[in-house]
Amino acid sequence: MNALTKMSNFLMTPAMKIVMIVAALLFPFVAGNEYQIYVMALAFVWAIAVYGMNIITGLCGQLNLAHGGFFAIGAYVLAVLTVDHGWGFWWAFLAAGLAGALLGFLAGVIALRLKEHYFAIFTLCVGFIIYLLIDKWEELTHGALGIINIPAPSGFGLVDFTETTPFYYLALTFMVLSVWLASRIANSLLGRSFRAIRISDDLAASLGINLMRNKVLAFVLSTTYASVAGALYAGMVRFIGPAEADVVHTFDMITYLLVGGIGTLMGPLIGTLAITWLTQSLQFLEEYRMIVFGPLLVVLVIFFPRGVVGSFLTWRGRRLAAAHDSATAAQNEAKKESRNSAQKTGNGEAGNHA
Repeated sequence: MNALTKMSNFLMTPAMKIVMIVAALLFPFVAGNEYQIYVMALAFVWAIAVYGMNIITGLCGQLNLAHGGFFAIGAYVLAVLTVDHGWGFWWAFLAAGLAGALLGFLAGVIALRLKEHYFAIFTLCVGFIIYLLIDKWEELTHGALGIINIPAPSGFGLVDFTETTPFYYLALTFMVLSVWLASRIANSLLGRSFRAIRISDDLAASLGINLMRNKVLAFVLSTTYASVAGALYAGMVRFIGPAEADVVHTFDMITYLLVGGIGTLMGPLIGTLAITWLTQSLQFLEEYRMIVFGPLLVVLVIFFPRGVVGSFLTWRGRRLAAAHDSATAAQNEAKKESRNSAQKTGNGEAGNHA
């Protein structure tokens, strides 16, 4: 079995879960300022969308280049329903998730009949169509003007989510739920079916896996994640425009996934946090920061081709394999010495008897 597969849950051991959750809960108390809390909350929201991409791309092996478009769909559904139609935030939030699932199903049924780069090109076209609809359909989306005064999530009079710290904990809650659901999917029979499809359609079909049904389900799960993240994003920034549907966001999420470790459980979170904080740390360079960020990303990809988490898991798996081989060799040597010793003892007894 592949070392990455054997070790895929290493970072999700109970001890690691406790450490990460405690660190996340304490972060607002140790953060230098409110802006850092805001950046971390934003990273959590993006991580939710990246977990969705990991389902369709990391587990199922299908590169969806319309993922940023479905993120924008969730944001716009929530914004239009709350601002233009007076819906409550949480009802609009549910509608955004359902819209992402429904539109993902319709797009997936068509797109997933295509294979490999044809599928990627088709989804790229879908992403451009979503962008054009948002930009040009002014009666619905307000066009280039965008939508302002989007309400923050309702705290039902108990919590004010317009404040940065409460929203941070809300984003953290949804992110933890996303990781938990992703873990359940990855370790289920459904997740194993997705991985079989990633390896080979023919292999999956020979195992009795319904290719179209599983691919469409992976696509729907992926777009639902993206739309939920988009709805949370709209409630956080409280203004959205056509730029939210720009294909550059899709490539940003692919970058987060590649840096963290595609197909791993913690890769989406680690990659999103790492890139978010790296770009924020380079803000002082202003327009030159991308000149620095680009080579850093290239170096990271060269030395960590499986991403940070994927490379770590591979290294860890090799160490365990080497330790196992050493232990096995030592056991074999001990058995050999024991047999030799027994033979010598037997030969000595035979000589004495003679």
